[in-house]
Amino acid sequence: MKNVFANRLKQARIMQGFSMEQLCKKLDNIITRQSVSKYETGKMMPDSTTLISLSNALRVSVDYFFRPLTITIDNVEFRKGSHLSAKQIDSIKEIVKDKLERYFEIESIFDIKTKFQHNGLSIQSESDIYSIANQIKNDWKLGDDGINNLIEILEENNIKVIEIDASNSFKGLSGTVNGDSAVIVFNQKLDAESKRFTALHELGHLILDFDTSINEKQKEDFCNLFAVEMLISRDVFMNKLGMNRHDISLKELQDIQTQYGISIDSLMYKAKSLNIITPNRYKTYFINKKNKPLFKEKVEESRYKREESSRFERLVFRALASDIISISKASTLLNLPITEVRNQLNLV
Repeated sequence: MKNVFANRLKQARIMQGFSMEQLCKKLDNIITRQSVSKYETGKMMPDSTTLISLSNALRVSVDYFFRPLTITIDNVEFRKGSHLSAKQIDSIKEIVKDKLERYFEIESIFDIKTKFQHNGLSIQSESDIYSIANQIKNDWKLGDDGINNLIEILEENNIKVIEIDASNSFKGLSGTVNGDSAVIVFNQKLDAESKRFTALHELGHLILDFDTSINEKQKEDFCNLFAVEMLISRDVFMNKLGMNRHDISLKELQDIQTQYGISIDSLMYKAKSLNIITPNRYKTYFINKKNKPLFKEKVEESRYKREESSRFERLVFRALASDIISISKASTLLNLPITEVRNQLNLV
């Protein structure tokens, strides 16, 4: 029990981004840093009053401290461009573990077992990206008309999708869970197009097996290419825009953005990748964004409907409506007050 409490206390502290000293200050110094250290190394247990104070300060239930740890995340890939400190990275990882534990628990209540498998999709060059994206689309029966509700499709294919409230510096991550499951995580503050791109970029990290000759920058470029190819295939894209364009109207790109849920930036990136525009023209586009605020505002406007991860919440409310779990258990799983859970239930 001491070891479980020690690990949980440390996890909760890291989730909040607190150092031991900061936790003590949050508690108005009713305990010392040395006491926190002893708690986290299993040398000492707090009394009931201190336990409640720790629970309030760290925004977790008392029961949380005595719940066995069940989640390990491996092969974690943070989206490049996420400029995060070591403390922020650790906090995000612990938040994800906590959410995954609750996700796996509700699945176990329904005896749902999800395993993520892929067949080693080897990448040696850029051309492989196009064939693999096409293969995934065929396997998942997606077609070429645009992916509607991408998050649901990922979860239907045994990938857990989690949104977290994090610093603007965080975009997304992916990893394997307990050896045979997969997770994609992204910042809930992202707009619709950025969510979709990030989710597919992270899917690339999960399923693409890169040749040892491919460096880290190339991996990121290939995952970007995979994401935009999944969102709109090169054949469809070239059919809509044609070839050898010097200028492209914003209206053309806005129509594609609205139908396929892909940002103007990503569309211009794809146009450059397919040699529809030259690298110099692509560079000019970003110079215009930098120098023309109104232009930047127009091209960065989100025009696609927002998608949200909802499978976990649906399973909890299904269990609650079916009297499989109590409202207090649903409250614990959802990490919401009982009154809010009751208000959201709305039996029909």
